[in-house]
This record gives sequence, C-alpha cells and structure tokens, in this order.
Amino acid sequence: MKNLILIFLLLFSSFTIFAFSDPDTLYVNNYKAVALFFPSPIKQAITGNNHFTFTYNREAPQYLGLLQGIDGEDGNLLVITVDGNVFSYIVKYSDDLKQLTYFISKKKRVGTEHAIPQKKLSVFEKDSVGRQQEYFERYSEYLLTSSSQHIKTKRRSGIKLKMERLAYSRDQTYLVIEIKNKSGIALELEYLELFRVQGNQKRKSSYQKLSLTPILKYKVPDKVYHSQSFRFVYVFPKFVLGADEKLQLELQEKKGRRKLILNAKL
Repeated sequence: MKNLILIFLLLFSSFTIFAFSDPDTLYVNNYKAVALFFPSPIKQAITGNNHFTFTYNREAPQYLGLLQGIDGEDGNLLVITVDGNVFSYIVKYSDDLKQLTYFISKKKRVGTEHAIPQKKLSVFEKDSVGRQQEYFERYSEYLLTSSSQHIKTKRRSGIKLKMERLAYSRDQTYLVIEIKNKSGIALELEYLELFRVQGNQKRKSSYQKLSLTPILKYKVPDKVYHSQSFRFVYVFPKFVLGADEKLQLELQEKKGRRKLILNAKL
C-alpha cells in the first residue's frame, strides 16, 4: 500500500489540479465488464488495490477501457490520456450495476499532466505501433506452425474446444485455441471469451471471475462448418495465474443454444 501511495504522489507532482471536489464513484463487479470511453486515448491507468482491474490497449492507445472488480475494500482509478488530461474515480463493488457504459466528458478531468503536451502521434510512433502489431502476428504464426500441445479439451454436441498452449513473449501472453466441428451443423460464434477464475461457483462468497480482454485476435473464424477445424491465437497483456486460480474459456453459439465452458488449472 505504501508503494501505491508513493506512485500516486510522484505522478501528481507533475499535475495541474483544477479542483479538490470529491471524485465520482464507479460501481463494478466480477460478473460484468464496465466500459469507460474517454475523450482521448488512454496512455496510463492505475488502480488503487488488487481488488480491481482496468484493462486497456497498452500497445496502440484507444479510447476504451474495461473495469471489473471483486468484493472487498473500496479502491480508486487514475487514468491519464495521451493529451495529458487526468481523470480520477472512487471504485466500489456492487452486485447490482445500474450502469455498464460511461462516456466521459473532458470536463470531468481533475487536472492535467505538464509533461505531456497535446499532440498527434508522430510518424515514428505510428511506425512503432505498426511494428508491435507485426510482431504479435509473427509470433502468433510461429505458435500455429509449431508442434501442437495440449492443456485441456471440452467436447459437447459434436463440438471440440481445445485450450492448446499458453506462451509468453515480451510483455504479452499468447493463448493457442482450437475449435473442431463434427456436429453436422455449422457453428457460428457469438463470442469466445477468456476469464480468470478463483474459488467455487457454488460458494458465491469466495467465487471470483474476471474477464481478460485480448489486444489481438489472430486468425479467429466467424463460422466453423461441419468437418472443419481451426487453430488461432488470442494475445493478452501479460498475466500470471495465482496458485488458486484457473483459466475459463467460454464459447457461445450465435443464434443457437450450444455453449461450451472449459476450465483449466495450469
């Protein structure tokens, strides 16, 4: 906690603060992702404690961030956008979320950061983002052309969902996934999402489920016809599971009832 306080003090030492009014409060839980759209792309974000996670694209700045959390002490969220504007919020857990999407006005900023003047990305910066994207794709292709591995497989109604391989490179985590269809009916994906899960769902007091948002989906099919098989890659900001955590991969069919949930303890 002392380290977090020090970080905030160091950050605010270069800020111009507009007012000392109480920050707004955001309510979140671990069942739904709360979407925050900022007036400028997100450069940096910090949450006050480990009960809350704020996911955003660190490689290619975007306006969207996703906030989730588990039951526990209140926290806070500090967001700095690329034009130097600073936004600050109190974050609280709530089972009942009355709002899932926030479009944040520039007027809601609490200050500005002197160190970063407003500017467009330079040609060099754009080229750097492009090189990052190219690296993600090249490493994903390398994983797909490497020998197949196996973590966990789930079969249901003629559909096979396989979590094949988890790999780390630089500051990213790569997950290789396979879908195979032998059901006789084409499978159209509504969504395929990955979660970090802790505890037992039957014991709600100890159950925690946090969504992991990929920064790249490589060669993901929209539809898998009968007798087809696809291998593809999800790329995430680097994460490491705790000793009592597991991964959960959830597939939902579009315009259909087929749903597969695969749990894997690594």
